[in-house]
Amino acid sequence: MDKLSDQEVFRRKKLAALREMGIEPYPPRVKRTHTAAEAQRAFEEAQEGSTVQVDVVGRLVAVREMGKSTFVHLEDGSGRIQAYLRVDHLGEEPYSAFLSLFDIGDFMAISGELFRTRTGEITVLAKSVTMAAKAVHPLPEKWHGVKDTELRHRQRYLDLLANPEVREVFRARARMVDALRRFLDERGFLEVETPILQPIYGGAAARPFVTHHNQLDQDLYLRISFELYLKRLIVGGYERVYEIGRDFRNEGISFKHNPEFTQLELYQAFADYNDMMALTEQMIAFAAAETLGTTQITYQGSEIDLNPPWRRIPLRDAILDATGIDYEAYPDADSLFDAIEGKGLAAEAKSSRGKLIDSLLGSYVEPHLIQPTFLIDYPLDVSPLAKRKPGCEGTVERFEGFAGGMEICNAFSELNDPLDQQERFEAQGRDFAAGDEEAHQMDEDYMAALSYGLPPTGGFGMGVDRLAMLFTDQASIREVILFPPVRSRGKGE
Repeated sequence: MDKLSDQEVFRRKKLAALREMGIEPYPPRVKRTHTAAEAQRAFEEAQEGSTVQVDVVGRLVAVREMGKSTFVHLEDGSGRIQAYLRVDHLGEEPYSAFLSLFDIGDFMAISGELFRTRTGEITVLAKSVTMAAKAVHPLPEKWHGVKDTELRHRQRYLDLLANPEVREVFRARARMVDALRRFLDERGFLEVETPILQPIYGGAAARPFVTHHNQLDQDLYLRISFELYLKRLIVGGYERVYEIGRDFRNEGISFKHNPEFTQLELYQAFADYNDMMALTEQMIAFAAAETLGTTQITYQGSEIDLNPPWRRIPLRDAILDATGIDYEAYPDADSLFDAIEGKGLAAEAKSSRGKLIDSLLGSYVEPHLIQPTFLIDYPLDVSPLAKRKPGCEGTVERFEGFAGGMEICNAFSELNDPLDQQERFEAQGRDFAAGDEEAHQMDEDYMAALSYGLPPTGGFGMGVDRLAMLFTDQASIREVILFPPVRSRGKGE
């Protein structure tokens, strides 16, 4: 166990002194009639000449002692309120106990009458003070804040305590998720829950986390997508469904990737990828207006207009304009790899054709898509669950949405031909056997569902964390996840 600091030793002594005085430093309950904001509002709304009695509770964040009287500030989830403690109102012993045994960071309850000071601040004239919870560790110094990134992520509670702007990021995120739900609910979508533990992972190109069910004696996978289960529900007769929940992908960590992330997926019968594009741009603009009060946002120094309509650019054209490479001219991985190298661009040897196209997109196109943009019509190589585009044999009806230089969503007209899907799963299985760990696995149960008939369907998936990054102007996904993963401390750290 780490050695206690001098401050912790002093605070523990105060803890003991409180108990010796018969004061429980962690009482089972305290009375609260008003939050800080409610108390201030009640005073403003009170009739002239009337008195407003309140019981407020909060963390002690400031103390200004002036001999026989002291001003303090309490902070709760609604804000701050000032209290005025006088020895002649509290009594010698309670007042002395406060000065000697209460510390910044303690939670305390104050009962009294509200008044306005000469400087105009609404204040509680304390009639009694009570310890609500003793803090045995001092808070970070507010004037320095918590700036160390690893410490902020490892001990998010300190980050939230010291940096009010961080608390606002997560309030904005909550408003955003609520707005997304309301948008879909109002359009007849049903919110559902599908399994997190799955016998076959699917719906995306990613490596899974593996776990084991003891009772079943069976390996299971943390889901990488909701897709195949949500489409089973469309087969089952629902026409509009969505889910907001966690996905897990055993991949690297970067400014826009986290192995555990929040996803919104939705499926709509009798819709296609054009319908999904219209829904996407309307939904994101609605969420921005509801969350931020505007659809004109600033992200990392760039002004972004989220209002529909968004640009629509064929993927083939976007890559050709950015790199000079027309991937349609190179039907296999070897020829495309040679073309990329011939242009002096980066490419990973022994990658599949689909991965090479995806790397061109990620490296040379995506970072420049600052204004909202749909890249449309993707190669079949990278889209095993999407419907072919009529008249374009090697292309599917798929789009990805981008803003702020990053992908935020992915959607397509769903493949509903069971024979075509069977062939694609088999091709993906060959890729997996050849060493592609992200290739899609055959899902026999999904194939059985598909054989009963999936109506024409549009599907959509969006990273909620990335949209939160965009709305709150955060450069890293870790800034919009309350408890991002951190490396375990080594012994002796």
